Amino acid sequence: MVEFNGHGYPEGNHKSKTRRIELVFPQSSVPKIYVAFRSGDFKKQVIFLGGLTDGLLATDYVKPLADALLDEKWSLVQPLLSSSYTGYGQSSLMQDTAEIEQLIYFLINEEASQGVMLMGHSTGCQNIVHYLRRGSSCSKAVRGAILQAPVSDREYRATLPETPGLLDLAEIMIKEGKGEELMPREADPCAPINALRYRSLCAFLGEDDMFSSDLTDAQLKNRLGHMERFPCQVIFSMRDEYVPDYVDKKALVQRLCVAMGGAEKVEIQWGNHSLSNRVQDAVRAVVDFVRREGPKGWDDPWK
Repeated sequence: MVEFNGHGYPEGNHKSKTRRIELVFPQSSVPKIYVAFRSGDFKKQVIFLGGLTDGLLATDYVKPLADALLDEKWSLVQPLLSSSYTGYGQSSLMQDTAEIEQLIYFLINEEASQGVMLMGHSTGCQNIVHYLRRGSSCSKAVRGAILQAPVSDREYRATLPETPGLLDLAEIMIKEGKGEELMPREADPCAPINALRYRSLCAFLGEDDMFSSDLTDAQLKNRLGHMERFPCQVIFSMRDEYVPDYVDKKALVQRLCVAMGGAEKVEIQWGNHSLSNRVQDAVRAVVDFVRREGPKGWDDPWK
């Protein structure tokens, strides 16, 4: 059971109000509190999920996107999950899914949401795919999904010389029942990471392995096919520095969109991973998708 308590912090006029939402998990022996920040006070929300090491304002386009969505009468919600910042190494996609579910539950039942869209950046795209695959009850409120920089953590980490040995170590630790114990520091320079999450990110067909170029069409369909139930946009940076040079980016994004049942493809020429050099292109693409695919007027999320 999760309880949510909203606390308003007005900034300027009613339209631009930012509100903090506290997510309290009282069933824990030491209750955990997570928060989400909502820009604007509207009944339709875009929930933004960042990647590894990300938290609030994860990319340069988040603030201008929030401002642009206000003009469309949409709020941007930025949750801080237990995996945010340096928490990802001891969390999991399953834990993120549970927290996303409770956030949407709050928006529907306490804020009278007319529907949400999910937007992921980088590993946040994996969160969306995993959440929608689970088919949780609140996923009925999801009106669309936007995947910005859905790239393979495994393929990037495979370019690092230490990865094969560390992956072998993670497998040994898991077999010995030590999956939740921490890997050596060199496994991840940014955060402590346990063996289970390391394998999820680095192993072929690990839980996080959803967007790799060496997956067959059948494997991609198996991992992404359920996304065809939702309007979906894939925003791919054609100069993404986290995609190895040997990967044909145009071919990869096409295969991902086909696996999702015909997702909308947006190629950002010269764009880097976070689109810090193509901010306005990112904002235009997202706002255009929200206008076209978002609920029009009142829309029963449970219908």
